[in-house]
Amino acid sequence: MSERKVVPTNCRFCGYQCGLLATVENGKVRKVQPDSSRYPHNAGIMRGCKRWPLISEVMEHPQRINYPLKRVGERGSGRWERISWEQALDEIAAKLAGLKEEFGPEVLATSIGGPHTTFWPLHRFLALFGSPNNMGIGQICWNPGIWANTLTYGWPVDMELDPEGTECAILWGVNPSQSDNSLFWHTVQEFKRRGKPLIVVDPRLTGTAQEAQLWLPVRPGTDAVLALGLLHVIVQEKLYAEEFVQNWCHGFERLCDHLIPYTPAYVEEVTGVKAEDVVKAARLYGKSTPACLYSGRGIDQLGLNSFPTHRALAILRAITGNLDVPGASHLSEMPDFIPELELELSEPYAATSPRSVSQEKLLLQSYQGYAKVREQTMKHKKRLPMRYLTSAHPHRVWKAMLTGEPYPIRSMIVMASNPLLTQADTQLVYRALKSLDLLVVLELFETPTSMLADYVLPSAGVLERPLLETKAGVANIAYGGDQAVGPYYERRPDYDFWRELGLRLGQEKAWPWQTYREALEYSLSPLGTTWDDFSGSGLYYQDNEYLKYEEPDGQGKPQGFATVSGKVEIYSELLREMGADPLPSPRALPQGNADFSLMLMSGARFQPYYASSYHQLEKLRRLHPEPIAEMSPVTGEKLGIEEGSLVDVETERGKARFRTRFVPMCDHVVSVEYGWWYPEMKASEPELGGIWLANANLLTSGDFDASDPLVGTWTYNGIPCRVAKV
Repeated sequence: MSERKVVPTNCRFCGYQCGLLATVENGKVRKVQPDSSRYPHNAGIMRGCKRWPLISEVMEHPQRINYPLKRVGERGSGRWERISWEQALDEIAAKLAGLKEEFGPEVLATSIGGPHTTFWPLHRFLALFGSPNNMGIGQICWNPGIWANTLTYGWPVDMELDPEGTECAILWGVNPSQSDNSLFWHTVQEFKRRGKPLIVVDPRLTGTAQEAQLWLPVRPGTDAVLALGLLHVIVQEKLYAEEFVQNWCHGFERLCDHLIPYTPAYVEEVTGVKAEDVVKAARLYGKSTPACLYSGRGIDQLGLNSFPTHRALAILRAITGNLDVPGASHLSEMPDFIPELELELSEPYAATSPRSVSQEKLLLQSYQGYAKVREQTMKHKKRLPMRYLTSAHPHRVWKAMLTGEPYPIRSMIVMASNPLLTQADTQLVYRALKSLDLLVVLELFETPTSMLADYVLPSAGVLERPLLETKAGVANIAYGGDQAVGPYYERRPDYDFWRELGLRLGQEKAWPWQTYREALEYSLSPLGTTWDDFSGSGLYYQDNEYLKYEEPDGQGKPQGFATVSGKVEIYSELLREMGADPLPSPRALPQGNADFSLMLMSGARFQPYYASSYHQLEKLRRLHPEPIAEMSPVTGEKLGIEEGSLVDVETERGKARFRTRFVPMCDHVVSVEYGWWYPEMKASEPELGGIWLANANLLTSGDFDASDPLVGTWTYNGIPCRVAKV
């Protein structure tokens, strides 16, 4: 007799992890539908999403990895044998132990990506193993803004776009019309319907920009100049919040002097944004209170100009009084539950003076930089997540694999990422991965990176494992829920891999939770709730509080901000102490030449994919069958290229092929789609799933010496390139 039940659970096809009801029969998912009881907003959000209806298909997809595999041919030959989990774990542990004995614990590096799993078990294992070389994409996604806002305010902020309360909104370098179908995109549309001023800053007229009252098509890489231009107008026209600036901002007079050159005319010359639009945007934002300034990943990929842009935007929020007020932003809080920082054992490990491959060269993105900032945040008893904000610079990791400098890295474990496709300079990544003594990949599907592995291990995916998302510990929020079914075949939660590997390497006392579910329940224990209770609601948060800097401290004085001065640091004393620019100072862009006269943007995403994921799904592939290169009609005409043509886009690093699409955007700029490969092609050398055909990272460089010296951000937007019709 069959057993049929309906289980509340969550999607995992993007970072928003919407609530679902899964109909389960005999341990198999038969149907999924939105869960409007736990998440009332789900129905509207999920109506336009093409991914979640394919969950049942993904769980039984013929290309899923279901059993542990061990390479038996040459690396990249595509020859594998099925082995047991026990054999795989035993052999991996033995290999790591031998490499550690020969070279030291730094011999191991890891690679992570987007929010497809929980990363603290990986970081916990690394801390116990003794390696500082966790690597991801933080330098070009999330980290720059977290660092800049913390230096300015003493802690990160969350933006609040409230259609009812917010009077003006600037969306800068973010495109929710394509990056997700979340509540945020619906909120943007509702804000537009209410007729309030919406300003969008983006080189392309994206779906989001089409909703705007004012579109500012900034040239790639010049965003910091535009931000300083807005500040120039606001200061000159006295549109700033005078009382807040006088009482709570440090260095305003220095800022005023710093802004003198950034006139609207100069800004137009550098950025391409019309001077009158610079003035109009500054007035709309400066005269509308409260106003929301929401920045996105586009700013994180400007190389040397990412950090100055984030700093300028942080100052823009502050001097207009749009800091820690409803409808604009709020200073976040640390979690009431156990944060990732403690689960990953970061603080005890940091006391051992770890040597990251990029440690000595980066002022902020390092253990020393973290310690300096921690001195300030602890004034409010807050601690930033450590492993993300001290992660090793990828370029230094690849070079250490190839050269042994500053020490050898001979092994890598890849989880929820695909560095051969998603990291800068694919050719360098390829040579580095090929050189390793041990490469282990935990995956749902075969990827170009897994094709080079020694071991490929099957990860439990959507609906097969519990979920707890916590924003890495920079906010007091948790959402998620239980799995709907046990993992199919021999898939396992990633937690199981790290725990079992740790047990084999002498870490027994540090892994008290036998299952991932037990570990999650422990992390929520300070709330006095069980995992079942949490799963029933799927959400924990506290209402936002505002004007927290005015709350009294222990001596009856306002607590202020967790900075050196106790105020918003327009002029950053900590940056000055580090020998960096205390005020945002844009850098000159790399200049093209006759051979490479166009400017490249390399990070565009398009629905229905999620970055490089789900190209195996035929229904999604039919919706978006080819990789796209966008340019303006004027650019296309000058190049003699028709819309829909196949073109080769080329930089000094390499060449990739795309199909052209003409859209309103900055002239002399080409925007190529990120994350493209061909799962239908041969899963071995030399094809490697078509990695060499339309991969945007064939065109990019993550060179460490050319990266931002504070965080290590490399340039993805603003690269000299050329385009030729095929």
